[in-house]
Amino acid sequence: QQRFAVLSYEQVSRVHDVMNETVSIHGRGNFPTLELRLRDLVTLVRAKLEADGVAVKDMRINGGAASYVLALDRCQPQAYNDLDLIFGVDLSSARTYDRIKTAVLDSLLDFLPAGVSRTRMLSCSLKEAYVSKMVKVTEGDRWSLISLGTNHRGKNVELKFVHNMRRQFEFSVDSFQIILDSLVLFYDCASTMPISESFYPTVVAESVYGDFRQAHYHLHHKMIATRNPEEIRGGGLLKYCNLLVKDYRPADPDQIKTFERYMCSRFFIDFPDVGQQRLKLDNYLWNHFVGADEALKYDYLMILYSVVDESTVCLMGHERRQTLSLIEELAYQAYYADQHHQQQQQQQHHHHQQ
Repeated sequence: QQRFAVLSYEQVSRVHDVMNETVSIHGRGNFPTLELRLRDLVTLVRAKLEADGVAVKDMRINGGAASYVLALDRCQPQAYNDLDLIFGVDLSSARTYDRIKTAVLDSLLDFLPAGVSRTRMLSCSLKEAYVSKMVKVTEGDRWSLISLGTNHRGKNVELKFVHNMRRQFEFSVDSFQIILDSLVLFYDCASTMPISESFYPTVVAESVYGDFRQAHYHLHHKMIATRNPEEIRGGGLLKYCNLLVKDYRPADPDQIKTFERYMCSRFFIDFPDVGQQRLKLDNYLWNHFVGADEALKYDYLMILYSVVDESTVCLMGHERRQTLSLIEELAYQAYYADQHHQQQQQQQHHHHQQ
């Protein structure tokens, strides 16, 4: 079982494209939109951290962008709307958390468009304008997260600074991390040289699921596999149903029923009352069913309904009914929104024909 694999030229050129694509970070209110490339962002954040005495062990990209790079299907590449970056850092000192925040906000200053006054920009206003989420974990696991971009429809950039994190994936298909250091070094040393089949850096990827080839097989064949789902926050339940609605199938159908029970148990441990469940579900639907995927919302909720209905062993009857009626209510909303959307389209179509 190998955790690591060396990327092919084609995969390296895909990472290169992801790193060079211009991403728009939308500001709140009348703050200007920042246009940046990931390669510039990671270089800048690392330089600012190191200047402040924080060593960066390595830099990685994971999540949807990493799956996009590794997917074999050229005709139908995986769409991704999240850009997740991981910086390996030492967080044994509490002060490092503040240094990280400063480094990221200072980097944003550098990306402000020409002609915008930098002197008036305080870090607190930058944070208000461009940061959509900040998380700091100091108990057991040690990591922090800064999420950039307040635009729901654009790509979000997430920067994670990790000292240790026991659980870094939900399913084998989202377990890939591509190590960026050699590519960034290539940019530093050979910035004028284009990447070509005869001249490109060696880039390595890791599957934190533990078995790279197997995880890659699952990605290619749209299969669902995990380990110890009870360790995942929320049990991986919402992501699991999202994979099902996108036609992924369990790699081991016999085992999946047990896993579904574990997922439900952990979900209800983390979100015990119906208010928290509503918040979590609203949030998940808002973030994951964007654009073309919006049409899947109703089917998604019906799948979630049946999994919760069949696999929940840890709840009292009335609690279970409460949760199921919440899911039902959200499904009705999705159904009517969908109907309304279709009617509008038909009217527009009709209008054009006249």
